[in-house]
Amino acid sequence: MQQWLALSGRNVHIMWSHGQIFVAVLAPLIFTLGFYLPLKFVMKVQGIDYAQFVMPIIVLQAMAFTAITAAGRAATEASNGMNARFQTMPIFPAVPLASRVTAMLIHAVISLIAAVAYGYAIGFRFIGGTTLAVGFCALALGVGMTLAMAGDALGTLTKSPEITSQSLTLPQLILGMFSSGFVPESQFPEWSQGFVRNQPISQFSVSMRSMAEGHITLHQLTPSLLWCAGLLLVAVPLSIWANVRRG
Repeated sequence: MQQWLALSGRNVHIMWSHGQIFVAVLAPLIFTLGFYLPLKFVMKVQGIDYAQFVMPIIVLQAMAFTAITAAGRAATEASNGMNARFQTMPIFPAVPLASRVTAMLIHAVISLIAAVAYGYAIGFRFIGGTTLAVGFCALALGVGMTLAMAGDALGTLTKSPEITSQSLTLPQLILGMFSSGFVPESQFPEWSQGFVRNQPISQFSVSMRSMAEGHITLHQLTPSLLWCAGLLLVAVPLSIWANVRRG
C-alpha cells in the first residue's frame, strides 16, 4: 500500500508538472467547440437538440485522449529504463501498473468533469435524473479506463511515445467520425449503416445518450456492456503481462 501511494503520488506530480492536468481540462473544451459549433444549426433544422445529441461523443473523445496520454506515459517509462529499474527494486510487481492506473483514473475523472461542465454551458442536461447521470458517468469512466489499459499495454510494449500516439489517434478518429455519435445513423449511406450501428463507439454513444435523456433499456445497454467486457478481457491481461515480464 505504501509503495502504491508513493508511486501514485509520483505519477500525479508528473502529470501536474508536465501540464497534463491542464490539458485534461482544455481538451474537452476543444472537442466541445469543434464538434458542437459546426453542426448545431444543421441539426436544429432537422429538429435535433444537438447539445443533447453530441454530448456522449465529446465525453468519449475525452476518454480516448486519456488513453493516448496513458500510452505515452507508459512508453516513456519503458524507454527511459524506469520499468527496468522498478524490476530490480523490492517492489511488488503489480504496483507500478496500479499506480499508473490510479493516475489514469484521476486524469479521466478530471476530463469527465470538465466535459460535463462544458456540456452544461452549451445546453446539455441530465434529464433522466441522478441515478442515470451516475450511470452515464460510470459508463464513460469504464470505457476510458478500458482504453487506457489498452494504451498502457501498447506503450509498454512499443517503448515509443510517437508510435503509440499515432497508433491510437487514427482508430479513434475513424471510429469516432464513422459513428452515430455525431449524426444519426440514418444519415450514413445505406451500405455502411450496419457497421455504424454495431461498432463500439456508436453503441457507447447510444447508451449514454439514452441514459442522459432518461429512457435507457437493458436491451440498449447490453451491447455497450458486452463491448466493455470484451475489451477488458483483452486489455487487462495484456497490460499485466507487458508490465510484469522481464526484458
